[in-house]
Amino acid sequence: MTADALTGRLSRIDKARSYDWTGLACTALTAFAALLVVLMVAVIMGNIAFFGWRTVTWEFLTATPREGMTAGGIFPAIFGTVALVLLMVVALVPFGVGAAIYLHEYARPDAWYTRAVRFSVNNLAGVPSIVFGLFGLGFFIQFLGRHMDRALGLDVVWGQPALMWAALTLALLNLPVVIVTAEEALRTVPREAREASLALGATRWQTIRYVLLPQALPGILTGAILSVSRGAGEVAPILFTGAAYFLPYLPQSPTDQFMELGYHIFVLSTQSPDVDATKPILYGTVLVLLLLTFLLNLTAILLRSRMRARLAGRQ
Repeated sequence: MTADALTGRLSRIDKARSYDWTGLACTALTAFAALLVVLMVAVIMGNIAFFGWRTVTWEFLTATPREGMTAGGIFPAIFGTVALVLLMVVALVPFGVGAAIYLHEYARPDAWYTRAVRFSVNNLAGVPSIVFGLFGLGFFIQFLGRHMDRALGLDVVWGQPALMWAALTLALLNLPVVIVTAEEALRTVPREAREASLALGATRWQTIRYVLLPQALPGILTGAILSVSRGAGEVAPILFTGAAYFLPYLPQSPTDQFMELGYHIFVLSTQSPDVDATKPILYGTVLVLLLLTFLLNLTAILLRSRMRARLAGRQ
């Protein structure tokens, strides 16, 4: 081997070593960033659990607030949060999945209407949540609700803040998430499955119902899980559409107002006349909200895993 060849080989080895050091540095930085995120979550959760676990008793979970919300429990807020999330999912998933099916299976990708819908979905995802609250107040309550009262000859039933209007407002807030995730789930279904179904004589709707939706259902549930997490924690959209400051009873119908854990936390932290007395209740309420959100997410995740296992068994 000549001196020039040896020199070139050594230079290439040195460059390879420098590239390795660069890759190692990038790996260390990204690992540190991931570790920092985990530590931040651990510190927040640990702080909430440390100050709130003593407050979370059976009475706290099952009683109603009293004495200016400095005593009692938060059961009306727990019930209102669960009812709000369930109604939101019922209203959200069919419309979101339906829009995704139309965009992916029926609409022409180059049509102006399809481009307009996608543009609207993308813009809707960037609208601040407080704007959705104002929209819910103006459209659902002032316009739709009052016109329903006039048409039905009622006094004031639908034209006031209510559980149903708050759930529909949150459904609009989370609609882009469900549309995008459902469309991505439909895109993962192999094209051969569609062609085989159509070749066997099935209509397009039968192909969507019996072939596409069962295979895309786990991905669709991913969007529902994300919407549950966001819907349980949002406060701004329900400020004007249904959440109440204090209600010692449970909502009896979708037209009633309700208490909600996120709004209850906001009230305790900003409107309480005695901060020291409400601080344990505040931490306990935050802990319950986090646990309830985790429980709802866990239920949806287990359902999604079960459907994936069933789909894998069929295949």
